[in-house]
Amino acid sequence: METATQLEMTDDLARARTCTKGAAARASALGMALCTAVLSAQTPPVPTSVPPPLTDQSPFRVLTLPTPTSTRGANGGPGPGYWQQRADYVIKATLDTISKTVTGTERITYSNQSPDTLSFLWLQLDQNYFEVGSRGWYLHQPGTRFASAGDGGYTINRVASGPVTRPGGKTSPGTELPFVVNGTMMRVDLDQPLPPRGRQVLEIAWAFPFGSISNRMGLTRIDGVDVYEVGQWYPRMAVYDDVRGWNVDQYLGMGEFYLEYGKFDVSLTVPASMTIAATGVLQNPLQVLSEAQRSRLALARKSDSTVIIRGKDEAGQSVPGTRTWRFVADSVRDFAWAASTHFIWDAARVNGGRTLAMSFYPPSVDSVWRSATQAGKAALEHYSHHWMTYPYPTMSNVEGVEGGMEYPMIVFIDERENADSLDRVTSHEFGHTWFPMIVGSNERRYAWMDEGFNTFINYYDWEARHPGEPNTIMRVPAQVDLARSGYEVPPMTPADRVPDERVNNRGLLGWVMYNKTAVGLVLLRERVVGPNLFDPAFQEYIRRWAYKHPTPADFFRTMEDGTGEDLSWFWRSWFYTTETLDQAVDSVMPANDSLGGTFVYLSHPGPMVMPVDIELRFDDGSSLRRTLPVEIWYVGPKYRWRVSGPHRIIGATIDPDQAFPDVNRDNNTWSARASP
Repeated sequence: METATQLEMTDDLARARTCTKGAAARASALGMALCTAVLSAQTPPVPTSVPPPLTDQSPFRVLTLPTPTSTRGANGGPGPGYWQQRADYVIKATLDTISKTVTGTERITYSNQSPDTLSFLWLQLDQNYFEVGSRGWYLHQPGTRFASAGDGGYTINRVASGPVTRPGGKTSPGTELPFVVNGTMMRVDLDQPLPPRGRQVLEIAWAFPFGSISNRMGLTRIDGVDVYEVGQWYPRMAVYDDVRGWNVDQYLGMGEFYLEYGKFDVSLTVPASMTIAATGVLQNPLQVLSEAQRSRLALARKSDSTVIIRGKDEAGQSVPGTRTWRFVADSVRDFAWAASTHFIWDAARVNGGRTLAMSFYPPSVDSVWRSATQAGKAALEHYSHHWMTYPYPTMSNVEGVEGGMEYPMIVFIDERENADSLDRVTSHEFGHTWFPMIVGSNERRYAWMDEGFNTFINYYDWEARHPGEPNTIMRVPAQVDLARSGYEVPPMTPADRVPDERVNNRGLLGWVMYNKTAVGLVLLRERVVGPNLFDPAFQEYIRRWAYKHPTPADFFRTMEDGTGEDLSWFWRSWFYTTETLDQAVDSVMPANDSLGGTFVYLSHPGPMVMPVDIELRFDDGSSLRRTLPVEIWYVGPKYRWRVSGPHRIIGATIDPDQAFPDVNRDNNTWSARASP
């Protein structure tokens, strides 16, 4: 048997003989070069510097993704070994409207589903962002949305372990636990390591001042009355996953959240005159609602029309003392709430009674906000029909200081002037239920998987509910302006690293994470693979990763698995780079060969490749539209297309619908009148 080395030598000699017999005689420089290379390999090489290895620079080269594992499969879905941690919360908190503080205790039951033994746990302390001298304090300029007011921060009064359940059902009593605060993160050192399948109970007591916080939550006065919107307000478990272990990225303002799923049982004590909107389902209506309000709430659960639960005449009624509102929510990653003495509260059923959509707003904006519940109902039903049924029993929309922020089953929106604008923002914030509340991506690292996916589904929601009206949710011209601006960064850039620049009077974060991602997905759906392939694949991505933690690679692989396409060229250029698209019609000439017809010469001077939508116009007044697949660029940036037919081509236009973000439309059109 010949060895591998002998086989290689035999193969080299055979190639050498072929070269010496015939190839050298052929008039081909490439043939001569190949022969010379093979022949020179048979003699001892002269010592010289080693040239760098050849690398594939084609835009169609395979995108390198993390190697599939038992937790994340090659098809983009969770593997048979996928695991995920769980965090269940019991929280009791009090809002003091005199001192404007929130004080609370929480009991966290943390389930270790990983194969690792954990000696410490990490928690997020996002309120520390609002301390003077925090990292975010220095990162964002005063007066901007993400600036830290410097009047917040946690006081951690106690951290202890509750009774600990060990494998086999054994429990041990709780003890005080040492902890270390590092900015917006807190490490808790366990008294005993937490093994796989074990559960750890943490008991934490805390407080923070509710000052002029304005980042994703806050306090404002409307008509002389305080409205509290309360988010990222309690110490929250950080995510421990199979990709990075503990995710301990600091909260710096622009990047949002990455959280574990679980069950929340939350009791909120507030002045008795206040009404609370919150994540979850109200558990004690007998204690906090009047008989008339309970009756109206029951009616709203059966009504497609909006029902007033708490009207103008009830808003602002003075009631002494305090009341405790209790809410429970399951399979959610967070909890938020809002409170005011002057809320009007209305509601209507969604999806035939599966869900109750609600709105909370002050009397002064009644003329605008009376349409909010119906706008939310329409958006929820559209997304449920097209992507995945809304899974939660309630959804609340609250008017206050925050311009637009989403949490599970509740959103905060500050829109007081225009019902049409309120409809748009409601569609966007309610759409966040799917991304990232159901599909739990890491917003702090991959904002485009949150904001971009949501903007994409918002675009089609507006198309369906407002046919014929201008749809500015996703804008191709804006992507062209971004590409020309010189400020663009790849969507893979973490949100906190996006420069604080503005393009066309909008922050760069919005253009990159929202608009560019949405433009790309619309192109992929409508111009590359088609809705019949895209939609089932996108739905499968949502189904596979509902209540789980996908990465970009999981999304890319799922879409390729469902569409049957290698989309490396698209993912690389659109999400990893700032490459620009420039397609051109270079010339049109008669073929002058036996096959006849006309050659249309095309090129892509820009580095990005895309399919080519082209329209030809003929001298008899007819026209022809074709979409040439992206594979025409396989062999290089120039392509010759033979067009058969008896009529002379007098004009050609690339992308006549201007659906692609082509940065140079001057070369998109060819005319016989302008060419010799």
